[in-house]
Amino acid sequence: MKKKKTSRKKKKFSKKLLLIPFFFLFVLFSFSAFARWQFSEIVESRKTDMAKLPKGVKAVLSASSSAAFRVPILMYHYIEYVKDKNDTIRQSLTISPRVFDLQIKTLKDDGYTFMTVSELAIVLDGKRELPQKPILLTIDDGHWDLYTDILPILKKYHVKATAYIISGLIGGSDFLSKEQLEKVIQSGLVEIGAHTVHHVGLAYKLLPVAEYEVKTSKKQLEETYQIPVVSFAYPGGSFDVQAENVVKEAGFSLALSTIPGIKQSQENRFFLYRIRPGYRTGKDLLTYLQQDRFRPW
Repeated sequence: MKKKKTSRKKKKFSKKLLLIPFFFLFVLFSFSAFARWQFSEIVESRKTDMAKLPKGVKAVLSASSSAAFRVPILMYHYIEYVKDKNDTIRQSLTISPRVFDLQIKTLKDDGYTFMTVSELAIVLDGKRELPQKPILLTIDDGHWDLYTDILPILKKYHVKATAYIISGLIGGSDFLSKEQLEKVIQSGLVEIGAHTVHHVGLAYKLLPVAEYEVKTSKKQLEETYQIPVVSFAYPGGSFDVQAENVVKEAGFSLALSTIPGIKQSQENRFFLYRIRPGYRTGKDLLTYLQQDRFRPW
């Protein structure tokens, strides 16, 4: 009887030993999947863009108050003629160069003053008066059309813009080359801001991941192009309290979100509100800018 019991115990123990490799494989797979998620690129769309304040940030904002300035910050991604009609995401983020030209002409003719994000920081610091009818143009990601389509229009009307560059994707197939970005900077019309290294959404990320993406993007752009990089834009608008603190600690003066709105203040200087002009031009655009409430898209 004792031999039979011992034999059964050995069999059970042997079965448990067989499960150990599977357990370690499961742990390894889970860790690998988690690591990929931590560094995965966020794809911007109506579903992924953050349109509301995170709870922790909202609590801090509601407990404080300061003077708010009415400053529309227009958000763009692609300005081109999309060739692939099946690329619905690209189409949703794109306006044509012709429409962009008409928008700039509309704003210029109506007396708007084009500012960069660093100039807005000076205003928020109380070191400069806000000009009448201020407006900011911001272009996210650093795609090749910044050089081929956007820059010629900025030069045509001699207006300023701020471009947010994904430092790790410079030279990629859909992005500016190093030489193109250098020419954009040399134009004197485009200020450069950081947009992480890999276009990673920063909400719910491990602290080392957030620190790497934020701090390294700033360092790479400053060292490569010998320019100050003072502002940051959250990819997909994705951020939380931790991400906001990491951006502050990295030495940025301002940060931009995708939350719709045009009232900017000290309280939201690290998640400034932006709006999408879409295809609006002429009176439609001017009327749109007079609203107080805005939809995400």
